[in-house]
Amino acid sequence: MKNMSRIALMTLIGLNAQAVIAEGDISAGKAGSAICATCHGANGIATMPIYPNLAGQNYEYLVSALTAYRDKQRHGQMAMIMQMQASNLSDEDIRNLSAFYSSLKPE
Repeated sequence: MKNMSRIALMTLIGLNAQAVIAEGDISAGKAGSAICATCHGANGIATMPIYPNLAGQNYEYLVSALTAYRDKQRHGQMAMIMQMQASNLSDEDIRNLSAFYSSLKPE
C-alpha cells in the first residue's frame, strides 16, 4: 500500500512539473505581443469594443483558441483576421502569448 501511495504521489508531482514546463514564458510572450496589441491593447484591454479583452483570460482557453485559429479550426466574425495573425505561431509562441495575457490583471 505504501508503494502505491508513493507511486501516486510521484505521478502527481510529475504531472504538475509538466504543467509548469508547458505553460510558457511571460517575458517572451510580452516581447511577441506587439502585433496583438494593435487590436487587443498593450495591456490586454481591447482598443475597440468589437475586439475581446485578453487580460486575465484563462491560459488554457487562450492556448486552445490560438491553436484553433492557427489550424483554421475556429470560425466566426473575426476568424479570418485571427487565422492570418496566428498562422506563423509555433506551439511555444502560443504558450508564451497565452502566459503573458493570462498574467495581466483585467481593468
